[in-house]
Amino acid sequence: MYQHLLFENTNGVARITLNRPQVYHALSPALISEITVAIKAAENDESVRVLIITGEGDKAFCSGADLKETAGSGKGAGEILREYYNPMIQAIRTIPKPVICRLNGLAVGAGCSLALACDLVIAREDTYLSLLFVQIGLMPDAGATFFLPRLVGIARAFEIASTGRKIYAPEAASIGLISRSVPADKLDAAIEQTAAYYRNAPTKAIGAMKLVMNESFQSDLAKMQQHELENQERLFKTYDAQEGIASFLQKKSPDFQGR
Repeated sequence: MYQHLLFENTNGVARITLNRPQVYHALSPALISEITVAIKAAENDESVRVLIITGEGDKAFCSGADLKETAGSGKGAGEILREYYNPMIQAIRTIPKPVICRLNGLAVGAGCSLALACDLVIAREDTYLSLLFVQIGLMPDAGATFFLPRLVGIARAFEIASTGRKIYAPEAASIGLISRSVPADKLDAAIEQTAAYYRNAPTKAIGAMKLVMNESFQSDLAKMQQHELENQERLFKTYDAQEGIASFLQKKSPDFQGR
């Protein structure tokens, strides 16, 4: 089904692995379309509790847009963003399940945007992120202008975007750009531990908090309280909420089923 990525679902943990190593997993229209389809497949599969996005090998997570394919497509930048990039980023932000970026190598340009769209980014400490757009006379896209200021603040976001400098994982973690920076030989253990937590967590509650938090920066207190009210009312009727409450009262560990 997929020609440019690997997709697997093992015990509720789905993994999308970008697989164009000859171009450091550069984002061609075909790869972007497959990423979007795979995310939708993970969303529609009730057995999936958490999604991991990574790149094959240990050199690159994603090197950004495949400029050769983009130039040869005959389409303008706006059309390409509208048709390919925007649906991919929206899919990540609207899947009601946690999405973990396993940052196994460099994340540059739109590859950096792809990483920042994920709910959690866990990176090797020897790799880096860079919004390289400015170095080819362009501005960040694929959602980066939305995520970046919210993660690091306006002043730092401007500096990062307008210089396109490399931000190695330890600095990225220290400024809140990513979730964690770990030694290269600890990356898989950190990913497995995090995925195991979400695999056994109340998925519907986590999905609800993700979608509600998406609204927080362009909303006000009253609207957010209404979102909380509506979602809490719905969640209270789920199996996991009833299991969680009963387990709390009985002083035992809950067995969440993601339903």
